[in-house]
Amino acid sequence: MIAPTARAILLASAGAPISLVLAAAAPAAWPLGPAWVLGVLALIIADAQLGRPNADLVVETKVPRMVGIGVGAITAWLRLTFPHGAPRTAELALEANQFVTVATPRHETQVTDGQAVTGFRLDPLRRGEARLERAYIRWQGPLGLAWCQRIEPLADKIAITPDLEAVERNATRLFSRTFTHGLKPMKDRGDGSEFDSLAKFETGMDRRLVDWKQSARHLSLLAKEVRAERNHQIAFAIDTGRMMCEPVGGAPRVDRALNAALMLAYVGLKLGDRISFFAFDAKPHLATGFVSGTRAFTYLKAVTASLDYSTEETNHTLGLATLAERLQRRSMVVVFTDFTDTVSAELMIENVARLARRHMIVFVAFHDEELETLRAAEPQTPDDISRAVIAHQLLRERSLVLARLRRLGVFIVDAPADKLGPELVRAYDELRRRERI
Repeated sequence: MIAPTARAILLASAGAPISLVLAAAAPAAWPLGPAWVLGVLALIIADAQLGRPNADLVVETKVPRMVGIGVGAITAWLRLTFPHGAPRTAELALEANQFVTVATPRHETQVTDGQAVTGFRLDPLRRGEARLERAYIRWQGPLGLAWCQRIEPLADKIAITPDLEAVERNATRLFSRTFTHGLKPMKDRGDGSEFDSLAKFETGMDRRLVDWKQSARHLSLLAKEVRAERNHQIAFAIDTGRMMCEPVGGAPRVDRALNAALMLAYVGLKLGDRISFFAFDAKPHLATGFVSGTRAFTYLKAVTASLDYSTEETNHTLGLATLAERLQRRSMVVVFTDFTDTVSAELMIENVARLARRHMIVFVAFHDEELETLRAAEPQTPDDISRAVIAHQLLRERSLVLARLRRLGVFIVDAPADKLGPELVRAYDELRRRERI
């Protein structure tokens, strides 16, 4: 694709006054005006042809594969390689999808030794999968009269995730065995029922752990040391429907859920458990399968970028029934969802009860501070009284739903949004020590 430059347009426009002057002074010479324009047009075409050997230029991109929201802008680098007769300068424009904004979409760069490198600043807007759609490149011919243009389709993808550095930092702090302020340090040995080793019996040990056969063989009183069982299965069932996309504490509920799930996933992988992510709204759309080992945490982080915000109503029956079919052994199922009243929660309770017959269910409830504030606020107008009454009724129905879940044997984690992750890890530690997983 070619286009005239500003120089070519001005040069062609100069033929108009020349034609007027010639028409007034020497009418017989008027064809010189159109000839001028045709000559400029011929020069533009010739200039474009001289610049066309670079039509097979090579466009290379370099972008990070993953970036977290809140860590600031990132840079997408584009490298151009001109194979023949490189121009002095080139102009580039970058187009991306709705998950990022390009701060300065058009750049002009110098070409040195047939190569040009320029960077575009990208600002992540929300969690999802950002894509670089197209690069628009143009350069002038040797005469500076024609633009040679090229549209290069790009296929680079950037996984935009929650602020994973903060998640991993907090998860590391919670997991640390030296962390004694707040969460109880997790125990392995001496807490559980799985055999670990034999040790000399000492005062204070449980006499039921004495191994009489080995004691008789070694002529010394020996006792079994036990540790918490490993290799549990933890499945995260994350609702990404319309209700979960509403904000709480300044961020969507689904983002809060992912932060808490990743924090617990980090701790679980460190302790040797197997982790799985399952997401659904009107229908299931993500199932990772169970993974283990600390290296799998990178994979789980990348998975969170594919969970987009949804405007569809949640189908708890289809979602939780599909999850139940995938679980082949007893697992700890962490359910992240939300509800408004007892009527909308009826189907959810029914399907959670079906899961609870075989699995350990942890239901994560988002503490609605906005409703608490409305109920506790001192009324100044009749509207304030109405809002307080409605807020009280919604909170009452919410407490009824949570009470029904508790009677079903479901473990409830009810915490403010900013403390959801630590509270979930604390619940996991308690259930693990009590061997209820």
